[in-house]
Amino acid sequence: MKLAPKVATVRRDGEERVIPADQVVVGDIFVVRPGESIPVDGEVTEGISGVNEAALTGESMPVTKTLGDTVHAATINGNGFLVCRATAVGEDTSYAAILRLVADSAATKAPIAKMADRVAAVFVPAVILIALATVIIRLLLGQPVGEALASGISVLVISCPCSLGLATPVAVMVGSGVGARNGILYKSAEALEQAGRVQTVLLDKTGTVTTGVPQVTDIFAADVAAGASEAADSEIAASPKAQEVLRIASALESRSGHLLAEAILQAAANQEITVPDGVEDFLEVPGKGIRGTLDGAAIRVGNRAFVEEVCDGGIPEATLSSAAAASEAGKTPVYVASGDRCLGCIMIADGLKEDSIHAVSRLREMGIRAVLLTGDNEKTAQAIGKQLGADEIFAQQLPGDKAEAVSHFPHCAMVGDGINDAPALVKADLGMAIGAGTDVAIDAADIVLSGSSLTEAVEAIRLGRFTLRIIKQNLFWAFFYNALCIPLAAGALTGLTGLTMNPMVAAAAMSLSSFCVVSNALRINLFRKEKSITKTEENAMKTVTMEISGMMCEHCEARVRRALLSVPGVTEAIVSHTENKAVVTCSAEVSAEALSKAVTEQDYKVEQIY
Repeated sequence: MKLAPKVATVRRDGEERVIPADQVVVGDIFVVRPGESIPVDGEVTEGISGVNEAALTGESMPVTKTLGDTVHAATINGNGFLVCRATAVGEDTSYAAILRLVADSAATKAPIAKMADRVAAVFVPAVILIALATVIIRLLLGQPVGEALASGISVLVISCPCSLGLATPVAVMVGSGVGARNGILYKSAEALEQAGRVQTVLLDKTGTVTTGVPQVTDIFAADVAAGASEAADSEIAASPKAQEVLRIASALESRSGHLLAEAILQAAANQEITVPDGVEDFLEVPGKGIRGTLDGAAIRVGNRAFVEEVCDGGIPEATLSSAAAASEAGKTPVYVASGDRCLGCIMIADGLKEDSIHAVSRLREMGIRAVLLTGDNEKTAQAIGKQLGADEIFAQQLPGDKAEAVSHFPHCAMVGDGINDAPALVKADLGMAIGAGTDVAIDAADIVLSGSSLTEAVEAIRLGRFTLRIIKQNLFWAFFYNALCIPLAAGALTGLTGLTMNPMVAAAAMSLSSFCVVSNALRINLFRKEKSITKTEENAMKTVTMEISGMMCEHCEARVRRALLSVPGVTEAIVSHTENKAVVTCSAEVSAEALSKAVTEQDYKVEQIY
């Protein structure tokens, strides 16, 4: 709510007035200058500009708005001047609808019921009845009152549900502490437990799996054959023609404040290209591009139609073909011309974060489905989704659509960073907010990841699974202990073995059970984050497959995995006792002998390595 626009500039009685945004009424004419936030929903009546709608749609590229187009509250105007007519104000705006979705979702989200709470409601009365029955039965059998009471007291003491009560909260406390030390903030015990039950992870695109900042990815020089003209940003320096395209473009873009201009200037800076400063007659044509004069030559930078106007013979087919192929991957083309000749095309895209592909791969290895939810167009969404390896892709998703989508996936987690993700973060069984995201997203989420890496979401789920496994173990031992000791304390075996239990012994046994539960919970401190692998490192990785015999269960898998990870250079080991295989990922050269030795020392046999 604090991020909502505070003021609006409206035209009333022939003059402009600055008034509070909540005083704008439907039909008011309001103006939005470059860089200002749009106060209410409206329709453009005059002007043209690029509007940043990332707050609502998550799409990083600005959307051109011209006569008749709709604008939304809380979006940011670019460099153009817009005059609009208010069509929705106050509670009727798109931004207010997002706030309502967050509030409604939060009100209907049910907390996770604790198994121990349900059992305790039956356990305590049952034990009291067993103790009373023990006393009565022993009295009826003719035992002294003292012995009968001692047996009843032993039942009460040994069944004291301390271990049952400690099973969950101690594990949650330790798990939350371990998470905090690793940059993972669980806001509640429910969040930590739910992280261990996640079956599907829904991912926002912009700012979550991508950097959220447009970057130059390719440059196609006009006189190079299609398919041979690609030059990634890091390789521009090796291509003089690509360098010239970037130099000319950056000369004009240095006068513009457009997001795409920032990407081109950053690419020039990365390649240490000197940006010419002699541009004259600069003119920005909103929605098309920019033009000017450099060293006596007329130059243009913009979309295809804008640049093609001045090109003798049009843009070469080879350049168009290369640009079209790159566009299929979700990239935006920016054409460059000097005089009557097309110099080439610069491709710009919101690139994936270095570790996003590895993070999605880890999720799938853990048996978790990865689903991409984005407000971007279908083409861009499909391109990014395929690079990620996502199981499903949903494009053109508005905030309400994302909130609706999560309801179709049981035990799902939503990972996002923007205002537009807030409804889905609340509606999902588990919401995870990237720490570098907006305050709205962080407030709406159940888990906050301190960094901006997607691998932290993987670690949050791993820690949740480990903690949940410890909780289940604690509950099992608490129940097993009571199931074993209560009959013994009640004297069920006295007739057969003569064994009885003194109340003092029962007290010692009860304390021992609590000690075991707490000690087991402390094992969560052994949790270690897996090393995050960047795209560059991933390309250098080597994968080795080992056929191993002798593994019988999950404990065997764990032993083999620990042994392999102890070998220097091994970054990951996926072990399966059902397939009798281990897939080992190495960041450096690791000998087959070292891998084989690590496994055989654990008393398993390596059949083959390839």
